[in-house]
Amino acid sequence: MESTLQLEATLEQAIDLGLRPEEFEAIKGILGRTPNFTETAVYSVMWSEHCSYKNSILWLKKLPKDGPHMLVKAGEENAGLVDIGGGLGCVFKIESHNHPSALEPYQGAATGVGGINRDIFTMGARPIAQLNSLRFGNIENDRTKWLVKGVTKGIGDYGNAFGIPIVGGEVFFDDSYNTNPLVNAFSAGIIDSKKMISAKATGPGNPVFIVGSATGKDGIAGAAFASKDITEDSANDLPSVQVGDPFMEKLLLEATMELAETDCIRGMQDMGAAGITCSTNEMSAAGNVGMDIHLDLVPTRQDNMLPYEILLSESQERMLVVVEKGKENVVKRIFDKWDLHAEEIGVVTASDRVRYFMNGELVGDVPCESLVLGGGAPQYEREFKEPAYYQEYKKFTIDSIEQPADLKAVAYKMIQLPNIASKRWIYEQYDSMVGTKTMTTNRPSDAGIVNIKNTNKALAMTVDCNSRYVNADPEIGTMIAVSEAARNIVCSGGVPSAITNCLNFGNPYNPESYWQFVGAIKGMSAACLKFETPVTGGNVSFYNQTVKNGIEIPVFPTPTIGMIGILEDKDNVMSLDFKQKGDLIFIIGDSFNDISSSEYLATYHGVKESPAPYFDLEKEYAMQHMVKGLIQHKLVNAVHDVADGGLFITLAEMSMPGNLGFDIVTDSEIREDAFLFGEGQGRVAVAVSEDQEEDFIEFMMDSGVNFTLLGHVTKGKVMVDDEHFGFIQEIKDLYDTALGKLIEQ
Repeated sequence: MESTLQLEATLEQAIDLGLRPEEFEAIKGILGRTPNFTETAVYSVMWSEHCSYKNSILWLKKLPKDGPHMLVKAGEENAGLVDIGGGLGCVFKIESHNHPSALEPYQGAATGVGGINRDIFTMGARPIAQLNSLRFGNIENDRTKWLVKGVTKGIGDYGNAFGIPIVGGEVFFDDSYNTNPLVNAFSAGIIDSKKMISAKATGPGNPVFIVGSATGKDGIAGAAFASKDITEDSANDLPSVQVGDPFMEKLLLEATMELAETDCIRGMQDMGAAGITCSTNEMSAAGNVGMDIHLDLVPTRQDNMLPYEILLSESQERMLVVVEKGKENVVKRIFDKWDLHAEEIGVVTASDRVRYFMNGELVGDVPCESLVLGGGAPQYEREFKEPAYYQEYKKFTIDSIEQPADLKAVAYKMIQLPNIASKRWIYEQYDSMVGTKTMTTNRPSDAGIVNIKNTNKALAMTVDCNSRYVNADPEIGTMIAVSEAARNIVCSGGVPSAITNCLNFGNPYNPESYWQFVGAIKGMSAACLKFETPVTGGNVSFYNQTVKNGIEIPVFPTPTIGMIGILEDKDNVMSLDFKQKGDLIFIIGDSFNDISSSEYLATYHGVKESPAPYFDLEKEYAMQHMVKGLIQHKLVNAVHDVADGGLFITLAEMSMPGNLGFDIVTDSEIREDAFLFGEGQGRVAVAVSEDQEEDFIEFMMDSGVNFTLLGHVTKGKVMVDDEHFGFIQEIKDLYDTALGKLIEQ
């Protein structure tokens, strides 16, 4: 019978699988022959954008990777690892699950949560906290409401059942996301830094195990699906959406933690994108070894699965483990205890090839190095071109907008906008208390704070990106995203340590979309160098756009920044809420006559075309340095950054937890609407008790950073320039319920 290996693939098949004609020719050159269909399928997923980063890697290499706390750099393992002292490390990462969530929001979001947690615990770290960054279209659209409900339930059901608290996140609505929402999931875990498990395969002769769930036909070619456009026909790609089981993942976590305490493991990797294909080839290439894999030994959910289906399946809750020869029974006993599969499916070899067999027949034979990022996978330099809109946006001036006569009415409108109002309807579906590590449930902070038990330390973490700013100016907007993440860490009492990123953009073959990507990389590099927050890894998600009548409509460019910070002393945790009537309210940093790219301008006035808001990286850094000092010297009792919605929203958010109010006076040299609702960067509001006023002023005078007394905390009344803006309770009622009403309409 003719061997499967001799059944050659065709160019048409290769193109259908997502390869380009020139890539198919390159594969023929690598193999010295025409690949068969199974091998072509393997290359199609490994050379997809999602796995190979072929259109982004040359720019990603320019990001800073060195920092004072780095233990594992970007690209070296499943996730980044930073030193948090005392022999402990923090493993953290963010990844996207955009395309699956666009088609099947519940499973798309749920499996995104599952996948990112596996990246953490396959390194031997126990996940302790999650965040998420979500983007949706117009909330008045029925489809958007369906997506919000599905994504929220998927995240909540999976995370709650798995038992890891969600301690923060962000949600942003804009028409550009109407077809293609963004679902970015972040997870962080704690590890004994000496016990990290590597994703490198080592030791020829060592057995290779697949552990966890059985392999099914869900998620086949999901990596390739994530590397193409969302179109009217994308519903046909539903098999590319994985199905998750959080209870199975919980068992897998506990079995993995138990296995990590043994001396059996010689390498382990999550089976995420591209499934068995990815884990076998990446682990082999990383360890300079090969593997022989017998696909008929893989536990499957369906009978008669074809070799390429087994190889490309992205069924969840599975991992590949290389075990030291002779210790197979230890692994089997542990996974039997947790009622999970642990099947020996192959062996590490002294070659540079991964060979796949089915019932004794060779069905695929590939050099692993040729498949992986940084190896033989393609690396392209794409053309980029400044879009015409960029210069047009810069023509905006504040003088073209007439200030409304009734700013109280503006404030009440602003507090109810989907991008400003409380996201309570969403986050109430998440469990933030499970695990008893969350420290900011009763007293909110700008970042999520997680206790590190048996130490005096805590971790601060945040995800940030204002996509409107990045669209207006990718370089400045991404600098702002990094700076806001650092600002949130600092305002919570922490010191920024490192970042992970999720880079969500349009088609890389569109020069204008790629210009946005390049600008974002430049801005991220500059800000990360300034804040000494190296990039530990993350992912790139291109093709986030709608294609209608042959015209591409990309989403707002969204380089989401996930940042970790360290609190050396838990006593320095700082919350954002006002504590008592009579405290003085100061703003630290400069205020400007600027409403560019603000929620006020874009939504209240409907002006979408304006530059990014005022930003100065040096002044931002100096301001944050001073805020650190204020908190460490205990000269402030509430700190909150001025961000989306401007100063009025900041002060309202500081007032609502304690049902207190504020009485302030605006700057007479700045338009009142700009002072209240402008989003110029580099500003933080603080509350100072009267007995600390003198020490606070002395400290600030020595700092060289501008600060201004705004007013004082009231018992509940809100006053602006002696005008009564109502009471905080009525503002809070509107703020808490506005989004839920829109979703449920």
